[in-house]
Amino acid sequence: MAPGKNKSGKKKADESEPNAPTVKNRQARFRYHIDDTFEAGVELRGTEVKSIREGNANLIDSYVRFRGSEAFLVGCHIGPYDGASQFNHEPRRERRLLLHRRELDRLAGKVRERGHTIVCTRLYFKNGRVKAEIGLARGKKSHDKRAAIKERMVKKEMDRAIKQHR
Repeated sequence: MAPGKNKSGKKKADESEPNAPTVKNRQARFRYHIDDTFEAGVELRGTEVKSIREGNANLIDSYVRFRGSEAFLVGCHIGPYDGASQFNHEPRRERRLLLHRRELDRLAGKVRERGHTIVCTRLYFKNGRVKAEIGLARGKKSHDKRAAIKERMVKKEMDRAIKQHR
C-alpha cells in the first residue's frame, strides 16, 4: 500500500496535496504575535482557484473583517487567470471565509478586545479545496521587531562559525 493512503487506496482526510502550491504571508509573523490559528474554507470562483494553483496570490496586506455574522478576507490579491479571457475575477475582491459558528463567535469576541486583529498567514490546498490559515494576532512594537532581527543575525553568525569550524 502506498504511503499516505488508507486501505481503500484513497488519501487520508487530513493530508494536503503533495506539490500543491502554498501561498505564505511571511510578513505576518514578523509584524504580529500570533496567539492562535484556525483553518477556514474560502469561497472562491473557478478562475481564482486556477490562479492560486499557478501561485498568483499575495497575502501581504490581508486581514479578516466581520460584517454581520460573517467573516471576510480583505486585501488578498489573487491575480487574474490567463486562460479566462473576459470571464476573469476581480483581483482584490472580498472573499467570504467558511467557519463554524462557534469559531466565528469566538473570533469576533477576541477582535472586539483592544489590540487584536485576524491576519491570513497562508493559503493552501487540502483535499482539492483551498483553505486559509488565519491567525488571531496582536501587533508587535518596533523594539520587538528589532529583537527578532537581532536573534536572526546571532543565529546566522553561530551557524556560520559552526560551519567554518567543521
